Amino acid sequence: MSKGGKWKPKPHLKSYQKLIRKLKQLTDRSWSISLDNRIKKINYLIIGWVNYFRIANMKNRITEIDEHLRTRIRVIIWKQWKKITKRQKALEKLGVNKEIAHNLACTRKGYQLICKTDWIKFAINNERLRKRGLVFLLDQYEKVHI
Repeated sequence: MSKGGKWKPKPHLKSYQKLIRKLKQLTDRSWSISLDNRIKKINYLIIGWVNYFRIANMKNRITEIDEHLRTRIRVIIWKQWKKITKRQKALEKLGVNKEIAHNLACTRKGYQLICKTDWIKFAINNERLRKRGLVFLLDQYEKVHI
């Protein structure tokens, strides 16, 4: 029960797990598919899932899933820039300082760890992902939530 004494529905834990599993499958970094096709499939899944559960209250949980999804997409983009020179040039083009771009491109840390840094989040920010066509779970939820 909530504060007002009314029942508020929410998706079951298994529904969240199924969504996360499908998103993980669509954002597998070893799956060789273009980023545009991948984003289309992700959007199809997100829009359908949020529309199905539109009456439910799930804002906090969706925010966490959304953040993790964006990190996985950044990992895919980072992996597509295979060589150090490509990574450095791409980061410089996206507005990162030359020295910092070189340090990021030369690092030996894992994909996930690098893509959680503030510099990569700055370079491949949410607006750039939106321009690329990605629909965020939270945006879709706020759009259709009654």
